[in-house]
Amino acid sequence: MTIKASDVGELRRMTGVGMMDAKKALVKSDGDMEKAVEILRTSGAAKAAKKAGRTTGEGRVHCYTHSNGKIGVAVEIMCETDFVARNEKFIELCQDIAMHIAAMSPLYTSREDIPQEVLDKEMELIKETLVNEGKPAEMLDKIVEGKLGKYYEDVCLLDQKFIKDEDMTIAQLLEKNVLSLGENLQLGRFSRYQLGDSAPKTC
Repeated sequence: MTIKASDVGELRRMTGVGMMDAKKALVKSDGDMEKAVEILRTSGAAKAAKKAGRTTGEGRVHCYTHSNGKIGVAVEIMCETDFVARNEKFIELCQDIAMHIAAMSPLYTSREDIPQEVLDKEMELIKETLVNEGKPAEMLDKIVEGKLGKYYEDVCLLDQKFIKDEDMTIAQLLEKNVLSLGENLQLGRFSRYQLGDSAPKTC
């Protein structure tokens, strides 16, 4: 079924969750707003969103070197208290995300970090390819949206499937740890160094 953007916006206003979480809940509930709210409450997305506005003044800059010694990552992850910053579970999360960056080499942290000119160029290339393939004009926008989703998954850290559990994205991994640690967590900057590269990938 088609989910209205206005319904997604209303659900986000009611629960504080992100656009994709709201849309998925509405799809799962066949557009029923009350059921969608219940789905989000059950999943914990709404609970995590409530913590999202809290200040993250502590955290850790975590460094990881791949076993071959040719790839290194530094990643900044913030939390609310020094107590959590020293927590083994938090340190394990930092290690997991650093290992993921080493393996998957994302270009950006989130979709919002992609420069508009880069996104415009990607959309132009996708549309050109679809036209050359003879796709009907009325279907182009919908197909482009799907192709962009795959592009985000390729280049954005938060959209990538976690290497240790491909049933969740890095964003969902953070959300899971927000709930288990009881604090707001924010993914900050990262740099990925690879032997022989002229410059590190930094975001």
